[in-house]
Amino acid sequence: MDHVEIIEVSPRDGIQNEKTLLSTDTKLELIRRATEAGAGRIEVTSFVNPKRVPQMADAEAVANALARGTGKHIGLTLNRRGFDRALATGLDEANFVVVASDTFSRKNQGVGTEDSIAAFREIAAEPQPIRIAVTIAASFGCPFEGEVPLARLMQVVESCVAANPVEIALADTIGVATPRDVTERVGAVRRAFPDMPIRLHLHNTRNTGIANAWAGIEAGARALDASFGGVGGCPFAPRATGNIATEDLLYMLHRSGVKTGMDLDLAIETAEWLQAQLGHEVPGMVMKAGGFPNAAA
Repeated sequence: MDHVEIIEVSPRDGIQNEKTLLSTDTKLELIRRATEAGAGRIEVTSFVNPKRVPQMADAEAVANALARGTGKHIGLTLNRRGFDRALATGLDEANFVVVASDTFSRKNQGVGTEDSIAAFREIAAEPQPIRIAVTIAASFGCPFEGEVPLARLMQVVESCVAANPVEIALADTIGVATPRDVTERVGAVRRAFPDMPIRLHLHNTRNTGIANAWAGIEAGARALDASFGGVGGCPFAPRATGNIATEDLLYMLHRSGVKTGMDLDLAIETAEWLQAQLGHEVPGMVMKAGGFPNAAA
């Protein structure tokens, strides 16, 4: 374990739950700063119903204005319509969301889990000019059904892997996982599908995000989502606050000898800048304390 990929999600998950609606130009500046800080893959927007998520109403405007060739740009999609919108903008990758619990799936996407899987598999079966990854939301727990049994998660994972995505992400959408949960579930997916790259999308809602990230790396995940300043949350999951702060994650990894290709100082600067744009204090801790002199990328 000498390198971990960080996917910056602040332009999408980071701001989708914010009361302050950032302008298209501000979002593009955030993406530019993420690129400058070394983020090779950035989730730039989501192609969802603008009436339900007004923060993402300018998805096409953001995607169409991106500087191409500066890294991989990802668009989040929940259904066929969203995927087609992402495809039309020429993004590098579409991240399709399938929810592990049926109740949350219906509240988040308007269809049951099986319908969502069917839509994903239909898209993945067609020749596509972009990479298609899948995120299994509520992989560690559901805000409405409670515990998501491992057997249920593996059933959903198996159905999605059959469509041959480029990557599968396990998402702790409401921040309930513990390191033991992460070790168990990442390990189960690795044993069942040893050649499938695993990404983790972890929330720090209950202050377990960083510990979970380390457990995930040790269990075999090689990519982690994070958001500058720790901003973020799901609009349709009660009290689902806070992603892992990118700069906090970088500090832990770099001090532990794990390379990411990102610059901690620039990440801190961007977190401070984003805090100013949002007009309120954000959860990140390293941006307040600063790095340690011996930290090295």
